[in-house]
Amino acid sequence: MTQATKATVDWDPNKKQWHVRVQIGEEVIKRPLPKAAQDTNEDSLRSQAVETAKDEGYTVDPSTVAIVR
Repeated sequence: MTQATKATVDWDPNKKQWHVRVQIGEEVIKRPLPKAAQDTNEDSLRSQAVETAKDEGYTVDPSTVAIVR
């Protein structure tokens, strides 16, 4: 698997769900996290971001996942 540069998880107030953005160089993949409530803890959001990246064929270091509330 290819190593992602970084990942960011942020809350979309319009869609009322979390989104994860995985950046690989210039490429950015954005996926929703529909099963996560707005008050989900940061560790859970990080693990979901890592799992989402893995599903797309990328690895992400959990310590590099930024949570934007």
